[in-house]
Amino acid sequence: MSLLALLRKQNRKTLFTTPSHGQKFFIFNKLRNFYKYDISETDAHDPQTALSEAEKRASMIYGTKYTHFLTNGSTSGVIASVLTCTNKGDKVLIWRNSHPSHLNAVKLAGCEPVFYDLPVIKEWGVPDKTTPDLLNLDGIKAVIVTSPTYEGIVSDIKALKQACKNTYLIVDEAHGALYPFSDKLPQSAVNIADFTIQSLHKTAGGLNPTALLHVNCDLDASKALSMINTTSPSYPLLASIEANINYLNSKKGRKKIAELISNLEELRTVNFNFGGDDITKILIKKDGLSGYKLSEKLFNDFNIEDEKTNEISTMLLCGLGTDDKKIKKLAGALQNLTRN
Repeated sequence: MSLLALLRKQNRKTLFTTPSHGQKFFIFNKLRNFYKYDISETDAHDPQTALSEAEKRASMIYGTKYTHFLTNGSTSGVIASVLTCTNKGDKVLIWRNSHPSHLNAVKLAGCEPVFYDLPVIKEWGVPDKTTPDLLNLDGIKAVIVTSPTYEGIVSDIKALKQACKNTYLIVDEAHGALYPFSDKLPQSAVNIADFTIQSLHKTAGGLNPTALLHVNCDLDASKALSMINTTSPSYPLLASIEANINYLNSKKGRKKIAELISNLEELRTVNFNFGGDDITKILIKKDGLSGYKLSEKLFNDFNIEDEKTNEISTMLLCGLGTDDKKIKKLAGALQNLTRN
């Protein structure tokens, strides 16, 4: 039985269990349906078996050895990966300006952090990709690479994996959850790296903070996940992950992704400066305007809010919820800015 089917199945028992709302007492009535599906790990329908089966089906979809559902964001996937492949005192190589979870994972594992730096793409003011020549892997047990970067700069994961002969490669692909489902997007790390972490909530339409941990080595991350996760998981969130993956892998989902990419390709015909490797990250700049000023104009003059800005450029994040109407509004704004 899938998680989705399990939650639809009515439990007609008289419940003296957690959660204490018993699927009938709704403190916040607008989340009534969430309460109705919020079951306990002790539920008679054995949701833990359903979760295990759902993860196995996900692994088949992605072509991985293991795929784990995460309800504490990509952060938990990064931490579990480091805990799984290292021992206390090992050295872990991380980007100096990486997400805080990378250093936190190293600390929690009792490992020694070693830092590497990334060059900056000067014409855009954003960090460049990670290349093998930037990594000194001598004595390094694991390396964590961020690809894509926040601004959509993508590293060559195959080349990095070839360089990691005696080192575990962990790829923080939080912003690349759509990659496995379109040939028009960069190649995903899920079938290349030892560990790949993706955030479904960032671009793939998932609920905060749903994510995935993909494992392609012979190590089992289950023990590490059990150490850092609650023993009372949110089954509505877990079921939403199953539904999210099924949608992305469906004909309807792939069509939705193709439509998003097509709309973004049309946007790039506007006479404006576009950058980056990932079309779902709209990295833009305008001559004569700082990134901050461009961001301010988009916000104040066109009611458009970006995701991230620096001195030179501005990035607007897109995902499954970015419809044609949104993109046309942005296109109109950019056309207006080119005339002024």
